[in-house]
Amino acid sequence: MSAEAQAGLGIKLGRMRRSFRGWRGQRPFWGGLLTLLGGIPIMYFPYANLTLGTMTIRMATTAGAGSLIIGVLLVVLGLTMWFQPHSRVFAGVAAILLALVSLVVSNFGGFVMGFLLALIGGALGVSWAPARAAGEPAKGRAGGDADGSDDSAAEPAAAGAVNGAGGATDDLSGTSPTNGTNGRHRAG
Repeated sequence: MSAEAQAGLGIKLGRMRRSFRGWRGQRPFWGGLLTLLGGIPIMYFPYANLTLGTMTIRMATTAGAGSLIIGVLLVVLGLTMWFQPHSRVFAGVAAILLALVSLVVSNFGGFVMGFLLALIGGALGVSWAPARAAGEPAKGRAGGDADGSDDSAAEPAAAGAVNGAGGATDDLSGTSPTNGTNGRHRAG
């Protein structure tokens, strides 16, 4: 290869790497990977044969079909976290539940390896949140801080509103649209 060909390959490889990094940052990549990897030992061990010299040990159990189903579902949930990141909470909770069920059904969750990988992957999938754009404010009140707290006291009533004696802003429940809360309560 010539020097120019190697330089072009380096640029192309760098571009592909940056593209993959961008794709990976927009989804719970590590949660999906660990969930996917957790499903493999869970579905593999019940059907594996271990040979020691001339003796063959088979790990097959009556719950082999259950192990296969749990393993395949964990692989599918890991792929779901990658390709459907908006359903990451469902996929993460389902992965955690399947990991717990695998302890009983499939040889202690693939000899605890698959259980731990799926449990941690599901937790990462549930806890992942998409990054906010640079100018986008945090969720919560528009006037609040980034952590959702609001340091100001109660907001003043709208212009022309009457307080007390049957007025529009005498609702103390905090759910009236006239006081700007629209059903949101504030503790503290």
